[in-house]
Amino acid sequence: MMAIRICAVADIKPGNALRVTIENHPIALVRTAAGDFKAIDDKCSHGEISLSEGFVEDETIECWAHGAKFDLNTGVPLSLPAYEAVSTYEVLVENDEVFIEYEA
Repeated sequence: MMAIRICAVADIKPGNALRVTIENHPIALVRTAAGDFKAIDDKCSHGEISLSEGFVEDETIECWAHGAKFDLNTGVPLSLPAYEAVSTYEVLVENDEVFIEYEA
């Protein structure tokens, strides 16, 4: 597994998400309102919609298209219509830089 630099901490405001691509794999890097960083697949398991365009609330992200919510810590769907979990990734913050641990 390798840590890949994504951006500076200041590049994402709390309550927002950023779509990043690592080796053709879309990932949503999310900064919670509390300022924590989380990474989750950027594809809703219900309709393959970009989660990074959704709504961040506490430790969840909601798909903008159909309203499915996912736990940012586990990837588990918390509401229908999604019923399959999505992958999550470890996020590291060092020297005001954000990294995602990714295994090719």
